[in-house]
Amino acid sequence: MAHHYLIALGSNQRHHRYGAPRKVLAEALNKLDRKGLHLEVASPVLSSEPLGPSNRRYANGVAVVRSKLEPLELLERLQHIERKFGRRRSGQAWRARVLDLDIVLWSGGAYAAPGLIVPHPQFRLRSFVLQPAIAIAPDWRDPISGLTLRQLNFRLTKRLTRPLLLP
Repeated sequence: MAHHYLIALGSNQRHHRYGAPRKVLAEALNKLDRKGLHLEVASPVLSSEPLGPSNRRYANGVAVVRSKLEPLELLERLQHIERKFGRRRSGQAWRARVLDLDIVLWSGGAYAAPGLIVPHPQFRLRSFVLQPAIAIAPDWRDPISGLTLRQLNFRLTKRLTRPLLLP
């Protein structure tokens, strides 16, 4: 049975062969359309501020892929692609990286196993995931809240633009 996955892509370092982060994402999309993965649609790439200690802006996008792979198998495939791009996991979150691939949602609903939680625990708070996602899959639903990606993005941007009220 084929599953659909929403995959987040990010890069903020050059790659020695592919070049700037936007080109890294373009090549990563090519890798997501091989060996049991079928790229159905990819979002436009946007530029975002880094989280954490990195000083470099990120290129971010999302893609919908179809695959017969189960979530843990897909995670292994994504991590293999990351390693091929030179990613080495250091245990420190939010560091600069050539390529980051995350499973955000899948057509099977919620999923939890050691090393993988779907939906991605932080995606509802990340405009750099939600904004490109609503360009290609606005009606996909978060299986936890039941809200569509469009609704989640509206809630996030509404919260971010509210004036700060001081006592």
